Amino acid sequence: MLEDSGDANSVRTAWPARFIGALLFALGLVLAIGGLWLVIDGGSPYYVLAGIGLVASGVLIFLRQWVGAVLYAIIFALTAVWAFWESSNVWGLVPRLVGPAILLVLVCLITPFLIRRTAWKPAILGAVGTLVFTGAAFWLTALTAPGWVQSDLPNHGGSIAGQSVNADWLAWGGTNGAQRYSTLAQITPDNVGKLKVAWTAHTGDMPQGAGEGKYAAETTPLKIGNRLYMCTAMNQMLALDANNGKVLWRYDPGVSTDAIPYSASCRGVTAYDPTKGSTALDDNASRPSPSREASLPITGPATALEECTGLRILEATLDARLIEVDAETGKPCPDFGTNGEVDTTVGLGNVYPGMAAMTVAPTIVNGTIVVGRQVMDGQRNDAPSGAIMAFDATTGERKWAWDMGRPGETGWPAEGEEFTRGTPNMWTSAAGDDELNMVYLPLGNSSSDYWSSDRSAQENKYSSALVAIDVASGKPAWTFQTVHKDVWDYDLGSQPTLVNLPDGTPALVLASKQGEIYVLDRRTGKPLHPVVEKRAPVMGAEPEQRSPTQPYSAFATLKKPNLTEADMWGMSPIDQMICRIQFKEADYAGYYTPPSENHSIEYPGYNGGSDWGSVAVDPARGVIVANYNDMPNYVQLVPRAVADKKGWEPRGPQGNTGGGKAEGAGDPQAGVPYAIDVNAGWRVPFTGLLCKQPPYGGITAIDLTTGKTIWDRPFGTARKNGPFGIASHLPVTIGTPNNGGAVVTAGGLIFVAATTDDLIHAIDLKTGRTLWTAALPGGGQANVMTYEEGGRQYVVVMAGGHHFMKTKVSDAVVAYALPDTTT
Repeated sequence: MLEDSGDANSVRTAWPARFIGALLFALGLVLAIGGLWLVIDGGSPYYVLAGIGLVASGVLIFLRQWVGAVLYAIIFALTAVWAFWESSNVWGLVPRLVGPAILLVLVCLITPFLIRRTAWKPAILGAVGTLVFTGAAFWLTALTAPGWVQSDLPNHGGSIAGQSVNADWLAWGGTNGAQRYSTLAQITPDNVGKLKVAWTAHTGDMPQGAGEGKYAAETTPLKIGNRLYMCTAMNQMLALDANNGKVLWRYDPGVSTDAIPYSASCRGVTAYDPTKGSTALDDNASRPSPSREASLPITGPATALEECTGLRILEATLDARLIEVDAETGKPCPDFGTNGEVDTTVGLGNVYPGMAAMTVAPTIVNGTIVVGRQVMDGQRNDAPSGAIMAFDATTGERKWAWDMGRPGETGWPAEGEEFTRGTPNMWTSAAGDDELNMVYLPLGNSSSDYWSSDRSAQENKYSSALVAIDVASGKPAWTFQTVHKDVWDYDLGSQPTLVNLPDGTPALVLASKQGEIYVLDRRTGKPLHPVVEKRAPVMGAEPEQRSPTQPYSAFATLKKPNLTEADMWGMSPIDQMICRIQFKEADYAGYYTPPSENHSIEYPGYNGGSDWGSVAVDPARGVIVANYNDMPNYVQLVPRAVADKKGWEPRGPQGNTGGGKAEGAGDPQAGVPYAIDVNAGWRVPFTGLLCKQPPYGGITAIDLTTGKTIWDRPFGTARKNGPFGIASHLPVTIGTPNNGGAVVTAGGLIFVAATTDDLIHAIDLKTGRTLWTAALPGGGQANVMTYEEGGRQYVVVMAGGHHFMKTKVSDAVVAYALPDTTT
């Protein structure tokens, strides 16, 4: 051993050892204190033991005792054994080994300062050996980890409900049946690597003023004839030339930024041709000439409007208007409502700006428009009604309204009265069946999402349920509920997908936020595969309200096993330990753990499973494709007095005030005993990483007939993600959160963006392997579509970004195609 001699050289060479010793001591002290806390909570003893070891090692190294380095090497070896024993995948090794390995490298490098006769060479070899060991550990873990499910592609498809073979994209989901499937096959797994940008269009709609921090365009264009039709985040309607993306006309209905709810979003528009008598448009639909261009945008209703004689384009706006314009000119249709507009807030009573927004493409069934609205979550118990309304697609005249609080009535309330306030709403996209004359409504929750004691019997019946409405009468034909007495915000976000099964059964596929996938007979709502009621936790703030069972699909699920303490994650052992403490102290009894005044863990979270992007179905091969999220929420009910003291007030007459916070993050829920605070995604303090270990999202293919998983893979790379919000630039597939849906093609490919890495992906339908990616100018949080024009297949995505997903906002619409060999 070497003691300090007091000479100048010894003083100069002592500081590296003392620095490393002090660092180990400080880290050890944090781990020991936090580890003791975790042990008291019933958690792993590793952290307190490792912390004590680090404190001892740090003191010895600070005193320049070589045994301190030996002690740390022993700690690292035992940590490696523990890491391999506890980790369920390679990502579990990151917080357990990376930080300790870096410290071991530093300890190796200061060894010459601890032992006089130790040269630099063995110290460097020790450091390199540590890095090699750690790298090999990750590699071997990746190789030996359980493989992702893989089986053969089925070959028992059915027919394509509501879709003829054509080169267009006729509705937001491809068709009224919403398969998100294209019969185009020019682009294949063999040539997809040759895709290049064919054109880029710019909508010109970017955040300004009160819109800052709240943009999430989420737009998918239609393609009819030789034009694309779309809407922007703030409801400007555009027509683009399908050959080059040139803007042909623009109509701006003048929506105020005050009307923005959580996000400025418009997912799509709807096409309707009264001369056809149906929305089932085909290749013979009106084909406007791309040569006509409106040089200036129309900013409001014109005084002398030309009659709309053919194809019309319809949108629903953030301020709850229906707008119908001529597909040829972009001018409002004078025979629709008043100067081309219908106000859907009539009968809703007091509606503050943004409280009743419309963000999805309207559904049209046999000439009847059916719409709901996004009623802003978590604000007040007497929020505007979720009543579903129907209008004539040509004239805009009222046809019926379904208000579950007024059973048997289908008209609008008398003057001075209003629809039942606070009822479940339909914020997402419906699907329609012209032959059965039904519209299928995926409903949300009552206005106080996390409190249920004051809900009516009707609300308890229809909340978080799929309801089929007879379009002729406006009355429910059948109901299928996916959650009983929902207090998790598990509203139905996915659009139902209509398919005809191989045996001819008219069916629909319904995916839920909690990950269940149901297949129902769309005539009756009866499940075509068993739905099993399983025990659910009865606990939380109102246990007498909790259902003792919840429905589980025996067909297929996107859910993963229940969380354990070992699933907690972070950048280092310290933030992983913090997440483990939070896990142990929260209420968690598995799926459907109710919210509580303590804290509770909701897994999957309200963004889990399948959301508004919905599933895609290849009916020819019989395959369901679903990209999904796999993240928990950390939830707390906040007593009213505490929420009032925090200043949590419901949205008022001023409307949008900016900010763009996540749903549930300090929502007042005025009118019930508790406000709600949701850590959406459940992030680690300081670093911003998620508390659950990766993957956070995946994509899977499922046999449409049997429900068997064909393949299931993580989806999304880490290139734009990292601690403290700093991009790692690592092209490693980690499985990121994703928002937006896929399209599957007859060419055997899946095209999907959605992830937080700002990439568009082409995936082999047979194997699930990514064959091609391209960097987008903004986040691709929108459904991808494909079409053919001039003998060339294009793949198009709105790269508009998303404030909640923290991806770059842009106004770019990007089209990809194979190189044009005709020029």
